[in-house]
Parts: sequence; C-alpha cells; structure tokens
Amino acid sequence: ILSGPFAPEVVSLQSEFAQFLGSKYCLTTNSGTAALHIGLAALEIGPGDEVICPAFTFVATALSILHQNAIPVFVDIEPKTLGMDPKLVEAAITPRTRAIMPVHMHGIPCDIEAILAIGRKYNLPVIEDACQAHGASLNGKKVGTFGSVAGFSTQSSKNLSCGEGGLFVTDDEKLFERANRTRMFGENIKPQDQNSYQQERALDGNRAYDSINMGWMYRTNEMSAALVRSQLSRLDFWNANARKNAEFLSAKLSELPGITPPVVPQGAVGVFHKYRVRLDASKLNLDLPPKKVRDTLIQNLVAQGVDAVLWQSQPVPGQRLFLEKIGYGKGIPWSTATPVNYSLDQYPETNRLLESSICLFSQTYPIAAQSLELCEKVAEIFKKVWLELA
Repeated sequence: ILSGPFAPEVVSLQSEFAQFLGSKYCLTTNSGTAALHIGLAALEIGPGDEVICPAFTFVATALSILHQNAIPVFVDIEPKTLGMDPKLVEAAITPRTRAIMPVHMHGIPCDIEAILAIGRKYNLPVIEDACQAHGASLNGKKVGTFGSVAGFSTQSSKNLSCGEGGLFVTDDEKLFERANRTRMFGENIKPQDQNSYQQERALDGNRAYDSINMGWMYRTNEMSAALVRSQLSRLDFWNANARKNAEFLSAKLSELPGITPPVVPQGAVGVFHKYRVRLDASKLNLDLPPKKVRDTLIQNLVAQGVDAVLWQSQPVPGQRLFLEKIGYGKGIPWSTATPVNYSLDQYPETNRLLESSICLFSQTYPIAAQSLELCEKVAEIFKKVWLELA
C-alpha cells in the first residue's frame, strides 16, 4: 500500500507528530512549502491580500504566499533570534493585511509571543513557519503550536528528515478540513471516510471525485512517512546532540574577539538546524569590508577541512522574482494589488547579518549529526584561522 490519504504509515505519522507537538490535527505533505501553502489556503488568504513575513528566511516562506496570489510584505529582523522584529510588524500592517507569518530561523524560537499579541490586537491570524524548528520550544510550549496553523519541513537537511516532505498542524477543526481539501485536489475528504477504506484496495472506495475549491496534489507517500516516523522516534536524541555541540562551540568561540555565537533567548530551547556565527573584524583591528572578511574566512576554513557556508547571500526581497515582481507573468499578483516597495535599504539588520556571518557545517552535514570530537576540531581550526586574519 503506497498511496492514498488513509495509507497506514501516513495516518500513523500524522497522529504521532500531532502528539509530539501537542496539536490536535496534523497533515503530511510533500514539502514544507506545501504545508505553509495549505495553511494560508485554510485561512482563506486570497488575491491582493497582504501577509507580513521576514526579509531573512528561505524563499519558500514568501512563495507560499504567492501561491495564493497574495502579496508578501517583508519586514526586517531583530538581531538576537534573527526572527522578524515585532515593532516593525506592527508598523507594516495596512488595511489589506490578512495574516502574519513569523519564521523560527535556524531552529531558534522567534519572539512569537510579542507577534501573537500584535495578531490579537489587529485580529490577524499567525502562521508559524517552523520548517527549521521541530522540537524547539518557548516557555515549555513547542513552536508550531502558538499560531492558528504551522508548517514544518522534513527535507534532508532538517533535524527531522526523510529526503523531501512536510507537516501541517493546527488545533482548529475547520482550518484542518480546509487545509485537507487544498492538499488533495480540492476534494472534501474527511477523517471519518477512513471507516470505509480498505487498505488492501487502496485506490478504491467511495471517493466522490468532486473538487469543491482550488486544490493541489500535496500528499506524501508511505515510504517517506515511514522514514519520518522512524526519525521522529530519534528526534529528541538528535536535538539534544545539536544543543550539546552548539553549547560547546559557543563556549569556545565566544572567547574569540569579534565572534558572536547564536543566541538562545531566556525560556527558549533551540534545536540548531543551522549554527550561524556573526563576525566583527574590527575587534581584530582589521579595516576590511565585512563581505571580504566573511568570504576570506570561509575560504580559509574550507581549505582546512571545515564545512562553512553562506546558506543565504541576500534578503529574500532581493531575489529577482521580488525585485522585478515577475510572479506568474504580467506582474501577477502584484499588478492586481496595491503597490508594495521591496527596496533593500528597508532591511538593514538582514543586510548586516548576511554580510557579516557564516554558518558552520553544511546543508548535507548539519550540526545535529556531528560528534563532539569533530566540534572540538572545528573550534580549534576556527580559532587558528580567525586569529590569523589579524
């Protein structure tokens, strides 16, 4: 049995991940992007609506908004958690704003409680992009359970991975039903339909083949679901390993002049999907452009056998799709909505971060999968290479 909305591995994964988070409902998808998209569709975000999201994120955050012909409105980040700055969120709200989509970057909880307060004040739902943050928490509550809906990714670099896939969660039954329709061709497939589903005849049954709204084919498959289930049973271990490695590296690197390791806010538990280090070469009495320092450091670390990457090189609104407002052609959806400005000087913190930081380890070999012994070597080599820049 390899397909269908009620395939046993899929159904079991949905139940187990919901239980892991403390959510009522979960749907598997074929990507984190799809999980975010069905959340937007469930909230009935539509053409010309504005959704506020951070300038520092992966492009999928904004693409999921475009999938609904809605308009991403980017705001800058705050420098501690690298999440969207709540003060700027409130300033970005217009009469066309319909939702707020914060991102828990690199597995560190953003200032979600402040963002939720803004959402309540303006009656705006909050969509959590938790694609990098499975198991992260704030004040004992797991991320992905704060907002109206949330999306997770199980792409191969994530702490919970299967190659490609995603997970949607919510506590709201109506949002769950709408998301489920969007996930499956717009058809009104309900959980109780499973009662007449025969596993040995997975493609048969009483399916009506009647699409009642726009839909996509976003389901995942049994093999991916089975792999995620097996990884979910180990997620706490890998998250703990990521924290152990990060705490060791942070203790070592914070001793170096001009190096700022990742910051985990009080009350938060991070999972370190990425380990990003900020650089200030002025503390070495170096008068060089930040990008030159960044690129030289990466080059020298890689030459010494240490994985170091940029991951992102510009704010998302700096990508051609947004600068030129290409969209679906003829400028849609922007050409059908109120003009928005994506000038990059609006995002100084994001620009500063990307010009003067690097990620240790790589997409293929993230920190969660590494040994403490390797991290000791990385700290050693980093210290040598950084001090040699002086």
